[in-house]
Amino acid sequence: MKTSQSVLTQQMIEAYCDKRLAKSFSEDELVVIRGHLIGLLERSEYPIYRGSRLDVRALADTLCLDSHRLKAERSNIQPIFDAVSRSITEFALRPEAGQRNSRHEGCDHQIKSLHHKDGRRRRGKPPPPIVEFPEPLETTWVEPSNFGAALRAHSKRHGESIYHLFNAVVRTDDGIKRSTFVGWGRRNSAPTSATSQDILRRIERRYRLPNGYFSSVDRAAADTTTHCELDDLTPAERRRLVWHLPDDFRRRPRAEQDEILAWVREVIISGSTEYRRYQAAAIRQRYAVRFKCGPGSQRKVSGSRSSDTSYVVDAPKHLNDEMLELLRFKTSTFATFGQQRNGVWGAETASQKVEHFGLFFGAFAAPVSSDVQGFGVDPNVLTFAMMVFPKVWDWYLQWRERRRGFFTAWEIDMLTLASALCREETGWLRQCAHLSNSLREIDGLITKTEIVDAQADWSAACDRLVKHARTRKKEVERVVKIHRDPFEPIMTVLEAPSPVGEYRKITEEILHRMPDEKRHPRAAAEAVRAFLLLRIGLHTGLRQKNLRELLLCKPGDQPTSERKLENAKRGELRWSTREGGCEIFIPSVAFKNAHSSFFGSKPFRLILPDLGQLYDFIDAWNDRHRSRLLGPASDPGTFFVKTAKITSANAEYSQNTFFEAWRTAIQRYGIFNPWTGRGAIKGLLPHGPHNVRDVLATHILKQTGSYEQASYAIQDTPEVVAKHYGRFLPQDKAEIAARILNQVWDAA
Repeated sequence: MKTSQSVLTQQMIEAYCDKRLAKSFSEDELVVIRGHLIGLLERSEYPIYRGSRLDVRALADTLCLDSHRLKAERSNIQPIFDAVSRSITEFALRPEAGQRNSRHEGCDHQIKSLHHKDGRRRRGKPPPPIVEFPEPLETTWVEPSNFGAALRAHSKRHGESIYHLFNAVVRTDDGIKRSTFVGWGRRNSAPTSATSQDILRRIERRYRLPNGYFSSVDRAAADTTTHCELDDLTPAERRRLVWHLPDDFRRRPRAEQDEILAWVREVIISGSTEYRRYQAAAIRQRYAVRFKCGPGSQRKVSGSRSSDTSYVVDAPKHLNDEMLELLRFKTSTFATFGQQRNGVWGAETASQKVEHFGLFFGAFAAPVSSDVQGFGVDPNVLTFAMMVFPKVWDWYLQWRERRRGFFTAWEIDMLTLASALCREETGWLRQCAHLSNSLREIDGLITKTEIVDAQADWSAACDRLVKHARTRKKEVERVVKIHRDPFEPIMTVLEAPSPVGEYRKITEEILHRMPDEKRHPRAAAEAVRAFLLLRIGLHTGLRQKNLRELLLCKPGDQPTSERKLENAKRGELRWSTREGGCEIFIPSVAFKNAHSSFFGSKPFRLILPDLGQLYDFIDAWNDRHRSRLLGPASDPGTFFVKTAKITSANAEYSQNTFFEAWRTAIQRYGIFNPWTGRGAIKGLLPHGPHNVRDVLATHILKQTGSYEQASYAIQDTPEVVAKHYGRFLPQDKAEIAARILNQVWDAA
């Protein structure tokens, strides 16, 4: 508790300005700031805040100073304005709290508090007097369901606010802050400390309620809740589920609770598609050989998932060296002298191939008796050279078919990769005959005779594999099935007359349910991030890589040069003074399809429209929300950042975390929940950022019928739209034709 000696004074403000602000501001500016601070203190007037931070723009307008300079010196000016706010709060709310032990002393305090020390009358409406036993406005009431509701109901019944009740019953020596007391009105259960119980007894006496009234309300509310499955879950699982449960979940019958939980798990958490069910089961049977050169190789695994990683093994040194040699071959600027290659891998492709090879070798390393039902090969025997044997690939293809039940494009891609590695002249395996020295006999897979033959004529062994891979590829292509329908999660959106208008409902739902920034600053920041994710995705149609790697240039800062962005292969969101709007600038080399005719080697530029509060939320995100989520982590410079914790090493999104952020936004705001009434779209399922490209392409196709115009929305070609993105059915085409033909009758 602050003493009278700790109250902020004019001399303290002047000393702070001289020590902390004199170096950054001129003498005239310092006089203006100092006078403003002293004036606030004398008038007991709070500074203007936005959330928990000083509103620098409003302050600059008030003082006629440069807002950019004030922003740059925020770390120096924020503490003194916070000190002024604390001093005003301490003086205005609890200056005489220790003397409120009698009715007369309370009244004297009210009379004194209406005037300043110099006799001037305080501004604003005077607070109501504190009386010992206020008369109730109503003598009857409906019994509340929990403690917080009871506290609010009885204070309102007596014509008092929670704030006024705090001034009336809480003493200085209680050590209870006003914010804590106000929070009691939002609690379901009563506080249990001795001091809190003493305060509750004072309230019961003040409102002439029975002794122990609030405790009895708390016990009655506790009796109505039942033990449910939530109590047996881990805290992480409970947090994931509780977001999607109705407020009265614990008071519902157990059968209904089970029905709600089953629906939430099936539709919202897992997604009810066949592929999602397969994927959820596959995740619980993790297997891989983990390369040190691969992404996330050093990732720590939580204890709750330790059982899932029992079949993930580290690659032995020789196998890891082979992987590094392949990466050098496919990613270096020039091929090694004496070797030839056809094409190179970018960073994303290389990362993906490392993961795919890890799964390939992981299938052979997994135990036979495990859920994975692998081959049980000793990891030290594994080598890239074993890929030249047809029997190895036949076992792998049969194993994949057993696990999934049919063949997919994965098997075709792996066979294509195997053929490319052994291709004449440019195949990496073919040019690395020394790898055959790592071959070891594997019972039921590779015999000693086959090893000797391969070592004797390595080129012939590669030729046999190329021929075998091409044959198997043709056979698989005849029976291949599509397991993951990319349109299935968003089918209800694509079937709407205006897919973009339907998807936009999610952003409106976010605005409708935006948390109170003053009460829940971090939750509000996460909601703003979800809003901007979806809005910018809808306006740009960018792939998730380009969206998550988008850099931020705040207004007033110097934009990054095009050459630097090309070297980084990233784009930037910045303010365009020429266009007077937020511009997204991305060099063409940053795109996956950089050589597409859409770009023509020119950069991508787009001015975001100032519609639907987009610019307001971009300003709020840059000004305060983004820094709240960054917390203690270093700033990665990207526009979108993760919610960083003390243990977070990096606040920049990865491919997986960005996908989860989008998916979480859809789960919370997109999927209509019949049990809570929340959510924007009925029938929507969880999905990632790539689906927004389907929404944009299909919307333009339905409006114009033009694959050319649809390709403009997603930075691609009409052929790619027709093959992968647009869902343009015969009835949609017929509707466009009918719309044109019907104009003849409308004109008549």
